[in-house]
Formats: sequence, structure tokens, C-alpha cells
Amino acid sequence: MRNYLSLIKFSHTVFALPFAMVGLTLGVLKAGAFDWKIFFLVLLCMVFARSAAMAFNRYLDRDIDGKNPRTATREIPAGVISPQRALLFVIINCLLFITATWFINATCFYLSPIALLVVLGYSYTKRFTFLCHFVLGLGLSLAPIGAYLAMGGGFDKIPLLFSGLVFLWVSGFDIIYALQDEEFDKSNALYSVPATIGKSSALRLSMLLHFICIVLLVWATISLQDQFGEFGWLLWVATAIFSALLAYQHSLVKPNDLSRVNLAFFTTNGVASVIFGSLFILDVFF
Repeated sequence: MRNYLSLIKFSHTVFALPFAMVGLTLGVLKAGAFDWKIFFLVLLCMVFARSAAMAFNRYLDRDIDGKNPRTATREIPAGVISPQRALLFVIINCLLFITATWFINATCFYLSPIALLVVLGYSYTKRFTFLCHFVLGLGLSLAPIGAYLAMGGGFDKIPLLFSGLVFLWVSGFDIIYALQDEEFDKSNALYSVPATIGKSSALRLSMLLHFICIVLLVWATISLQDQFGEFGWLLWVATAIFSALLAYQHSLVKPNDLSRVNLAFFTTNGVASVIFGSLFILDVFF
């Protein structure tokens, strides 16, 4: 179990899960009631979809990971988990995800293959396009709108704003993470923004994406207060903290100094997501 949790980097679920809870909370506001069954099914969908996506990425990239000194110790190239078992793990999680959506509602069930196509398809993109980071962002951006749909909502403005800011946020920080493999990607005919335009330009693009992300976040915050009177000062505190942490991560990474990429990628983004999601929910319910 420990090996499989390591394979899928289960702790990284913290990136998108709080925003799924934001989408669920927006759905509760619209429906006027909280449904424990939907809550647990949304949690299961998040775990199953992300587990399938991460395991498939590790399965598909097993030869690439074996060549890269940074990733050679991952479970499949290191021989801890066989490729066949990893693929079986992917299939099981895909089936569990689709099954969970069946018990939510028809909309989620019919859209579940599209969601899987996006989150699994990301793993192929680095082989032919530098836009791979944006496909990853698209995959995680499904969390808030998916949870909102699970509560019976539609494609409404505010959950779509949250999906948009997650798309920009994730795309931006994945570009930062990819800085570590710029030379490896170039030498192995792999595509990424850093390998295509260089470290300095990639950092500037990431900064632009995060600036637009903050703009969408402020827009969403104003829209929430216009539509729902119960939102108060905690929402603005959450918005300010999330924005400050996005700015902070850019102070950690320089084109000639990547020693703090992991701090920027894992710690800062994880903390930003958890704090925002927690304060958002507190503002609504308390």
C-alpha cells in the first residue's frame, strides 16, 4: 500500500481537493442543502481519478523516468512495482471512478469518460507539444466544476471562474516544476515550456499565468459577494493569502537557482490551496 501511495504521490491530492470542496460548497449554496452521500462520492471521484492519472503517467513514462537521474528511483523504473501491476491499478481506478459517478447523477456519469480522457491524455502530451502543462491544468480544473455538477448545479459563472483560476494556477506552477528537466527534455526530444523558450522566459510566462489567476480569483470573490450575502471578511483573507503565496513562490525560484523548486512547487502551493479552501468553507458555514 505504501508503494502504491508513493507511486501516485497521494499527498499531492491536496492541490486540487480543496477546490473540489469549494465547488461542492457552491453547489450546496445553490441547492440549499448538504448531501453527505454526494460529499463522500465526490471525495472518492477525486481519489480515483487522480490515482488513475498519476499511475498512468508513471506507467507511460517508465522508460523516460529510468533515464532521468531525478526520476530513476521512482517505483516502476526501480522495479518496486511492475508495469503490469501499475496498469492494472490504473484500470481499476478508472472503473471505480466511473462507478462512483453513476451513483452521483446522470450528468457526471455521462461526462466521466471525457474527464478520464483529459487526465489520462495529459501523459502523452509531452511527446508532441510544449502545451502539456496546460493540459495538466485543464485536468485539475475539472475539480471545482465537477463537484458543483455533482450537487446538481450547471455550468454557472462562479464555478467556471474557479475552474479557470485552477487551470492557470496549475499550468503556471507545473512550468516552474519543469525547469528542473529543461536539459533532459531537450536531449530526449520531449516538449515543455522551459525546453522550448528557456528558463527565464518560462518563469515570466508562469508569472503572467499566476497574475491572471489572481485577477480571476478577485473576480470570483466579488461575484460571490454580489450573489450570496453570507460571504464576509474571511473570503477576502483567503483571497489575499492565496495571492500572496503565489507571489511568494516566484521569489523562491530563479533561472540560475533551482534549489528551492520543491519548496515552491509542493509546500507553497499545497499550503495555499488548503488555506483558501478551509477559509472559504468556514466563511460559508460559520
